[in-house]
Amino acid sequence: MNIPILFEDGEALVIDKPAGLPVDRPKRGGPALFDHIEQLKLGFQRPPVAVHRLDTDTSGCLLMARNPKALKRFNQAFEDRLVGKTYLAVIDFEPAEQSGTIELSLSKISSAEKGWRMIAAKKGKPAISHWELIQTIGEGDRKRSLIRFRPETGRTHQLRVHALQGLGAPLLGDPVYGPVRGQNKGAPRTMLHAEAIHMTRPGKDSVSAFAPFPEDFVRAGLTAPEPPAPPVREPAAATPADDG
Repeated sequence: MNIPILFEDGEALVIDKPAGLPVDRPKRGGPALFDHIEQLKLGFQRPPVAVHRLDTDTSGCLLMARNPKALKRFNQAFEDRLVGKTYLAVIDFEPAEQSGTIELSLSKISSAEKGWRMIAAKKGKPAISHWELIQTIGEGDRKRSLIRFRPETGRTHQLRVHALQGLGAPLLGDPVYGPVRGQNKGAPRTMLHAEAIHMTRPGKDSVSAFAPFPEDFVRAGLTAPEPPAPPVREPAAATPADDG
């Protein structure tokens, strides 16, 4: 497997992570991004380190730091909300509005039967996602929509839960949150794509990358949208750097 490189300079690397490839090695073993680390050194002695995380199923832009000083600065940029990101998602549903903002705090729960998952909870961690409807295909009860998300926070499974409880339908193919409405079929993976990432750097050019529209989104009947404007962010309160 060849990992596409979307951006490269002396301290940053942005790759187009394939769907199905975990960033971290699963406890049960199996393939992981680390298996491709030699390829991603690109002549450097140090291996690059992922600055944030994408779910295994999520494809698209993943920022990596090429040295420890850069990793520290990039982590701080995430904490200061200076990293802008956009995601594309597929749902088998047409939202009533064209755009909006979802503010649902999230909390982690677990059970022996279903394992762990995130739920909307008033006492959870604040989570904010802006969204817009890009495309809808189909008719009647058989509609499918392409949504662009601009997350303001980066909570674990944020977009997956916000799609379900904020828009009214799970992401197509989601095995954890999809069964609630029986809509986890029709796709071999959770249909979420990290479309673009943009990070400003004092005294340096910005890190900016765009991941091409995935082939499985095309097979789902959807059309690649125009690339978004750079998802620039302004400083705000600190949040962790979990994604997807």
